[in-house]
Amino acid sequence: MKVTLGLLQHACSPNPAENLKKTLSLAEKAAKKGAQIICTQELFRSQYFCQAENHDYFKLAEPIPGPSTAAFQKLAKKHKVVIVASLFEKRASGLYHNTAVIIDADGSLLGIYRKMHIPDDPLYYEKFYFTPGDTGFKAWQTKYGKIGVLICWDQWYPEGARLTAMDGAEILFYPTAIGWHPKEKAEYGVNQHGAWEISQRAHAVANGCYVASVNRIGVETPEGGDGIEFWGQSFIAGTSGQILVKASQDKEEILLHTLDLDKVDVTRTHWPFLRDRRIDAYGDLTKRFRD
Repeated sequence: MKVTLGLLQHACSPNPAENLKKTLSLAEKAAKKGAQIICTQELFRSQYFCQAENHDYFKLAEPIPGPSTAAFQKLAKKHKVVIVASLFEKRASGLYHNTAVIIDADGSLLGIYRKMHIPDDPLYYEKFYFTPGDTGFKAWQTKYGKIGVLICWDQWYPEGARLTAMDGAEILFYPTAIGWHPKEKAEYGVNQHGAWEISQRAHAVANGCYVASVNRIGVETPEGGDGIEFWGQSFIAGTSGQILVKASQDKEEILLHTLDLDKVDVTRTHWPFLRDRRIDAYGDLTKRFRD
């Protein structure tokens, strides 16, 4: 079975309504170009507000289901496409998540994934905003294949990719917002980007599945200062970790590529990592550290 992915890479403005309109427009263009599964970048409705701890940014959150979910459901039904959309979820007063909605080609809301790993680094103060996810790692059977969704910081953890693949995912989607601290770029930039790409390509290898990572572009300084220079370069990796297609560092793009899902079974049969796992020996993975 073949399926065409459409990844939406673009810059974000300070205006949430404008960002939603742009993303819906890009999703519609992707559908008209043949995309069957469309994925947004992380938190596309706003600039990356986690650069500071500011209570005003909680006003950006919305319920799920909510207005953005409904807009994507309408588009999905109209064009018969599957959509993965990354949203700032207000679950209840004082309870917020970084959440992706998974919408099937008939417009139905298949489910949600709440980001499990929450970073707390300079200019990435996500622990201030997001409660760690409680949905676990899972996959959804869509019209065009079984997909799993993880979000940004999740992409550094092989456990999340493995558990999602173990639930049957043929494609792992990673909506993302990652970039360089401009003052660090010259010294660390190449290695930082390389580590990010290698980590996700390794998930494809280890699990014999496809990986699709969707990043934003542009320099964002919502709190002043140097901000973050998002490095774009959204990509799709094949079942052996090879880069099948990659977007530019600084241009708005709809990244399209057609995958052959039959290769997942072929790869897993010839590279039987799932067969040879020593599950009897992995119990200590549930510990924080082996003292």
